Amino acid sequence: MKTLTDRSIYLVAIAALSLACAIAAGAQNKRKFEVLSEKDANSVIPSSFYFAGQSAPTQMRNAAAARIGTNRLVIAGMVDTSGYSTEISGKYEGFFISDSPVKIGDKTLGTGAYGFGFSKNGRLNLFDVSSKQILSVDTWTDAELKRPRPLQMIAESSGVRLYKGKSYVVISPR
Repeated sequence: MKTLTDRSIYLVAIAALSLACAIAAGAQNKRKFEVLSEKDANSVIPSSFYFAGQSAPTQMRNAAAARIGTNRLVIAGMVDTSGYSTEISGKYEGFFISDSPVKIGDKTLGTGAYGFGFSKNGRLNLFDVSSKQILSVDTWTDAELKRPRPLQMIAESSGVRLYKGKSYVVISPR
């Protein structure tokens, strides 16, 4: 009888410990999405970006950064592509940097630095730094956005919206 009681206490303790671990893991998985202030963003946004063999200056007024979770950042910015060839400047508008894998729309993007462009047919295209397209996702239109900017980020419950004008994609942790 004593063995059964000791075993029951042991099983209850294991179950309680498992439940506590599950609750702690759930609390850690709750994501906080925060668009950085201009001052904080300026400390992480690069002043220029290399793409397809050229470097272009960042348009700092059209750049943003967001924190996803505790120590994860996504950074995006428009660049001055006036010095780029027509082929490159026609598809490349800016850069996207993520220090961890993220989901953009329904696709996963690995850690890295990428060029991007919003196409006229409602897609966001991402390119590696050699200009090879690696990802393309549909964009959404936010008709209620009062003051669209060339590029901005807005936090939402499931991630961060990256806007170009009124077109946007949702970036979320993977």
